[in-house]
Amino acid sequence: MTTQNLLVELFVEELPPKALKKLGESFAHVLADSLKAQGLASASSVVTPYASPRRLAVHVSAVAAQAADKAVSQKLMPVAVGLDAAGSATPALLKKLQALGADASAVAGLKRAPDGKAEALFFESTVQGATLAEGLQKALNDSISKLPIPKVMSYQLESGCELPGWSSVSFVRPAHGLVALHGAEVVPVQALGLQAGSSTQGHRFEAAVSPVVLKDADSYAVQLEQQGAVISSFAERRAEIARQLAAAAAQVGGGCKPIDDDALLDEVTALVERPNVLICEFEPQFLEVPQECLILTMKANQKYFPLLDAAGKLTNKFLVVSNIQPDDASFVIGGNERVVRPRLADAKFFFDQDRKKTLASRVESLGKVVYHNKLGTQGERVERVRAIAKAIATQLGDTALVQQADLAAQLAKTDLVTDMVGEFPELQGIMGGYYALNDGLGEVVAQAIEDHYKPRFAGDSLPRSQVGLVVALADKLETLVGMFGIGNLPTGDKDPFALRRHALGVIRMLTEADLPLELPQLLTAAQPAFGAKITDASAALLDFFYDRLAGSLREQGYSSQEVDAVLALRPARLGDVAKRLAAVRAFAALPESAALAAANKRIGNILKKSDGDVDAHVSLVLLQEPAEKGLYEAMQTVSPQSLAQWQAGDYTASLQTLAALRPQVDAFFEDVMVNAEQLDLRLNRLGLLKSLHIAMNRVADLSRLA
Repeated sequence: MTTQNLLVELFVEELPPKALKKLGESFAHVLADSLKAQGLASASSVVTPYASPRRLAVHVSAVAAQAADKAVSQKLMPVAVGLDAAGSATPALLKKLQALGADASAVAGLKRAPDGKAEALFFESTVQGATLAEGLQKALNDSISKLPIPKVMSYQLESGCELPGWSSVSFVRPAHGLVALHGAEVVPVQALGLQAGSSTQGHRFEAAVSPVVLKDADSYAVQLEQQGAVISSFAERRAEIARQLAAAAAQVGGGCKPIDDDALLDEVTALVERPNVLICEFEPQFLEVPQECLILTMKANQKYFPLLDAAGKLTNKFLVVSNIQPDDASFVIGGNERVVRPRLADAKFFFDQDRKKTLASRVESLGKVVYHNKLGTQGERVERVRAIAKAIATQLGDTALVQQADLAAQLAKTDLVTDMVGEFPELQGIMGGYYALNDGLGEVVAQAIEDHYKPRFAGDSLPRSQVGLVVALADKLETLVGMFGIGNLPTGDKDPFALRRHALGVIRMLTEADLPLELPQLLTAAQPAFGAKITDASAALLDFFYDRLAGSLREQGYSSQEVDAVLALRPARLGDVAKRLAAVRAFAALPESAALAAANKRIGNILKKSDGDVDAHVSLVLLQEPAEKGLYEAMQTVSPQSLAQWQAGDYTASLQTLAALRPQVDAFFEDVMVNAEQLDLRLNRLGLLKSLHIAMNRVADLSRLA
């Protein structure tokens, strides 16, 4: 079967830049997968996606003009239904064959085969393979219908240009051209009211030829670049922009480098077809404004790349990715410098105005900002965070820590009512830190205000000081306890208050900072701050925390057995979890671990089946069998040593010490009848097992390793 390469392009108006990468990948792979499913392309066919601001395209290698014929075996009905006692076809079978385009002559050729308990009749035929025109039409329809379009728009086709049945279209953007080339031949397919051809459009202003008439499928990218002034590949265009950004930064010198932002690079790649990086600058006086403000306004509003010096400090130079390459770029540079100036001036104005009022003077304004209709205003929320922060700081430190944490908690949300944060909500916390320094509150309080949202995402840093940790914990706990207390829980993918992220943030602070705080006590301490506004949902919230912790630990590479063994005990101090996991992993590597884990599970089952609570008490007088005496004597040496190691926090040594009990445990279960008929003997043996069970499960539930 001969094959040729296939090129399909949909030429449209400017696509939404933040969605372009996904649109391009989806268009290419859904279309190619459909061709493969129909037998027109093979698993080894190479799929190359193309995506620019005005086109979605795909190149698929080794595509056949017609798929190979396929043998199809179709189940008809049970033999008992299709054939009578004489072996002749029943009316039901003849009707079924007629529906398949066959007649009574096909009966003799029907195949019999087992189908469950009965025997069935199967009709075997050969289905002609789909032609490329048929298969590509289906693939194109599938690809368009499955595009992850963020928002659909409807538009009217130009009068006289639409195909029969098409007058209006719903699509991500108006489509103006369709190319479908199999080798050099046009494949007669249609989409969105357009008939496929062999010509497309290049750059709006810089194309050398218009339209660009494609010679064949393989010349698409080369012709578009040479004749149309368009780099059609998203990946190649992105790499070219990155190369030019690095070269321009090197030209500026001084160790400068463009800000590292993959999302911005993707977005700019989706905005230009022929990238041209230019160096621009703004007045140095604007550098008096916090660099976060300037960087944000340049990135978010203008899609510029700020330049940082070798120390990571913002310079007054920035890079623009232009879509044109004029002989004299001074007008483009001057235009961009002129556009960014008012943006920076606004930022400077907001910064200057905000500093005229202290953060303390803004506390009252928080009482006018609604936080939640069931939980009151931001002012009420601040008081709750202060109460929780005081409780945490009292456990962790002295009067100084309590006072600093209280002040930081009181002022942490005040930047929400500043002009700068009103314009740029992404700067909340950051601006509060700057304004706290301006108010002379000191670096510790300023850092705590800035850091109290941390960690904001996976991999984010923790607050830098103990004051920051206290306020960040209090802020997240207030949100979690409050939302759970009013029944506002996350469901499925919906988590509008980011409760999962807040829980992971609390977990990270308690574990990574190894704070001597117990999770259940923290939740209990947070309850009084809410008064009668909430109901106590501590049990559900604890489950939520341990579920998040379990998922996080598995992502870090711990096995489900290890995680289940440690978290089965619900350790109150999360800072111990890593040490417990390390101890369990070391114990599992011992040759005695499997037998002891199995024994531990057996002991647990025995204790569950016993009547009432078993007292961990052993009477020496009632020890009769040599095996139970041997286990008791070994425990008198091993258990105290293991307990001392556990109390010292050496969990690995504690478990390894218990491994010495394996011979005595094995002998006990081999030689001793636990459920003896004599009640006092039975209770004594259960007490011995209870003592052993307690000793073995201080670090983790070892039965989970069985």
